[in-house]
Amino acid sequence: NLSTASEFVFVGLSDAPEMRFLLFVLFLLIYLATMAGNITLLVAISTDSHLHSPMYFFLSNLALLDLFCPTITVPKMLGALLLEHKEISFSGCLFQHFSLIAVVGTEIFLLAVMAYDRYAAVCHPLRYPSIVSMKLCAQLALGTWAAGLLNSLLHTSLVFMLSFCGPNKIQQYYCDIPPMLALSCSSTRSRELVLLAVAGVLGSSACVVTVVSYIYILLEILSRNSPGSWHKAFSTCGSHLTVVCLFYGTTICTYVRPSFTYSPHRDRVVSMLYGMLTPLLNPVIYSLRNKEVKCALGRVISRV
Repeated sequence: NLSTASEFVFVGLSDAPEMRFLLFVLFLLIYLATMAGNITLLVAISTDSHLHSPMYFFLSNLALLDLFCPTITVPKMLGALLLEHKEISFSGCLFQHFSLIAVVGTEIFLLAVMAYDRYAAVCHPLRYPSIVSMKLCAQLALGTWAAGLLNSLLHTSLVFMLSFCGPNKIQQYYCDIPPMLALSCSSTRSRELVLLAVAGVLGSSACVVTVVSYIYILLEILSRNSPGSWHKAFSTCGSHLTVVCLFYGTTICTYVRPSFTYSPHRDRVVSMLYGMLTPLLNPVIYSLRNKEVKCALGRVISRV
């Protein structure tokens, strides 16, 4: 690489000692709750035969991503808050950046695949088992993970091939694209255009699949003109739609904008929404709005 910086320093969420301990306890509890919620969801899906279907197969992949996302960033942040160990090596920063972008990219593609699954379930209920077979599910899941990794490889190579020869303080609690671009002492305009173009094409493609799937679902519900259609469709798609809005809203606010609008304080808050709260809320959203998941979770807890 072209960098002269051997390590970076995270700027803490608060420099006040009393606030650091309070934030440490708060984020530790959120992290443990996130781990417990997603692991319980994975156990319920894998052990309950009633949940061995395409929808819950994709949901298990989502829960796995929600385990990885906070694990990439939160332990380092907790160490910085409690032990004041804020330094991270260049290679460590690169690996953290690559892992996080891979998880975020994979989740974007996975949410689009889940929207297509809901479209097939609502619009073609009789042919649904033949349309969305388990073989197709495995291929789609593998494709989302591969696309996320390739997307992250491109983004990471574009960012970390820049020169970092000035300040090494990252205005964030993890290595992310906006603060890394802000630290570079070389021109980033061309890289930003490529990053925005790639993210725009891939993100908008996934978003189009999601939107088109829900348009067809809405048209199908309107064509049936049945009193129970709205309730049945919302119970089928409501959880996924809620997760999509939460994830896309926070992700777009963080990444889809030029670097001159970068605000460290605002970005820390937004990044915590999709980096910590979204993985925490996803299993809660699916559990509260899905009777099958609630019954499976009840069986898991009773066995424990």
